[in-house]
Amino acid sequence: MTTSKQQDSITGSFNLGFTSIPAENDESFQYEDVIEEDNSLTEEEEDLEATLLAIKQRSDGIQPAASKTRNTITRPGVCPPPESVEDYLRNFLLKMGMTKTLDCFQTEWNEMLQKGLLNTELVGAVADVYTQNHRLDSELANVHRERDEYMSIASSTAETLTSLQKARDFHRTQHKRVLQEKNRLIEDMRKLKIQCGRYEPAVRQITERYQSIFRQKMLVSLERDKALAQVHRLQATLHNMDLSERRQSLNQDTREARCKTKTPSKKTAEFSGSVKHVARDSKFPVGRRGNNLPPSMKERPMDSHVPNKAKADGFQLRSTIKAHSQPISCLARHPSKCVVASSSDDRLWKLWGLPRGDLVASGEGHTEWLSGVSFHPDETKLGTTGGDASVRIWDLSKGQLVLSLQGHSGVTWCCSFHSCGDFVASCSIDCTIKVWDLQSERCRSTLRDHRGSVNSVEFLGSGSNTLLSSSADKTLRLWDARTSLCSQTIRGHSSPLNAATVSSSSSTSYSTIASCDSSGIVMLWDTRNLAAPSVVVETGPRPSNQVAFDPWGKMLAVAGEDGSARVIDLSTNQVAAVLRHDDAVQSVTFDHTGAYLLSGALDGQIYVWS
Repeated sequence: MTTSKQQDSITGSFNLGFTSIPAENDESFQYEDVIEEDNSLTEEEEDLEATLLAIKQRSDGIQPAASKTRNTITRPGVCPPPESVEDYLRNFLLKMGMTKTLDCFQTEWNEMLQKGLLNTELVGAVADVYTQNHRLDSELANVHRERDEYMSIASSTAETLTSLQKARDFHRTQHKRVLQEKNRLIEDMRKLKIQCGRYEPAVRQITERYQSIFRQKMLVSLERDKALAQVHRLQATLHNMDLSERRQSLNQDTREARCKTKTPSKKTAEFSGSVKHVARDSKFPVGRRGNNLPPSMKERPMDSHVPNKAKADGFQLRSTIKAHSQPISCLARHPSKCVVASSSDDRLWKLWGLPRGDLVASGEGHTEWLSGVSFHPDETKLGTTGGDASVRIWDLSKGQLVLSLQGHSGVTWCCSFHSCGDFVASCSIDCTIKVWDLQSERCRSTLRDHRGSVNSVEFLGSGSNTLLSSSADKTLRLWDARTSLCSQTIRGHSSPLNAATVSSSSSTSYSTIASCDSSGIVMLWDTRNLAAPSVVVETGPRPSNQVAFDPWGKMLAVAGEDGSARVIDLSTNQVAAVLRHDDAVQSVTFDHTGAYLLSGALDGQIYVWS
């Protein structure tokens, strides 16, 4: 009797077929006592083939080779041996799950073998056609299974192929578009190269012409300076000779007068007339300390106009003036009217009425961009500086050029008028400051101690002959305009200075200097002690371009490169307001009453804050 494990092994080892077994009556069978034998199998006999071999050896002594031959798995292309009928029946019963019938068959078969009633030679074998059919059925099932697997693989492969074709078409389209853009760019580059090739001779010619003109200009400027120096020396020599002749003539006339009557002679009268002759050069006024306010503001009560902290905090944009088509370089307030002057890179200066922004006057004459603008103390003239290295004086009533002062060898940045109106000081990128006499229309002195571009210059108050200058050499300097000597050098900034100004308020007995540099540092200096700054305010890291006091010295406005104008409350020395712009702020100023703050930006607009 086989176990379930042996049955499974038999199912996989034998070919099964269908047959009919006639029913027998168990009552007519004569049972005999069966001697119990030790039929236990060892572990080696657990295998199906070993089990069958042991059964055959015990029953009829069949050789193990024959059992192995019957149970050998057939290979394709090899004719299998014929299968015995008993094996066929066992396989059939196992295949149909008829285990009870199989047990009865095994029992009866073994009894007949034990009694010797069974002749194995008469049993025979199953025809080969059944074995072939079974083998063909197995092969057909394998073929169907493989076909299904191949169809599944083919389906997934077809989907992958479709997606790859779509990706290929997409990338092919993108590749064609990129090729078209590449060809278009190549064509544009070819056209640009052709155009550049056409422009290169003209650019080369213009460059050579510019260099030659610049060299000629420098040579002419050097020769002019030499000639002017010679003229000045000759004039000084003639003046000294004239003085000596006059002294000799005076001594001679005095001696003759002593000898003669008291009636003056004709020669004496002529000499007296020559002594009274007024020289063409202007004279500097005697320096004095006192009220620094403009004359139009001295009688105005100050308390009603002084802005308080709340007003410093509350600046709001009132209006904007589209003043120029190019960036604004400088703003200057009118001494006594609600008018502001502006200069720009478009080579124009303009006057605007506040607060509506009405155009009052304009002028054009500079050959390069304008860098600075300043009002004359008599309020009828205007001074401008620019990239053409000149200082020009304009008549505001007519909008015409009155005087052009040439002498700097580089760009002039700004100018400042003396309170007497006879002198104007200008600073330049050539590291010099020149003081011009408007009566004699010549340069009276040149101040040369700075080691970098002089970016601002300003006279200190009404009646003062002292000049304040700031330079890219990181220093401030105070100059005596009469002697052309530097009276004091102020150090404290660690970056190049962009601008400096002095307060015009008379509320205190001393003045305050404000300076700003390219690192955004603003410093306030007490003129009584210039060894160190009294206040340091950081507005950086972007540069601060300009500083301006309000008329009463209570607030300080700072123009920033970061697109903002800051208002510093000088009572607390803190930034009270930050006024945002769309672009960098180049210049700031208050109107003459302090009611409006004006800022000029790179976008060509004047912002009016109140």
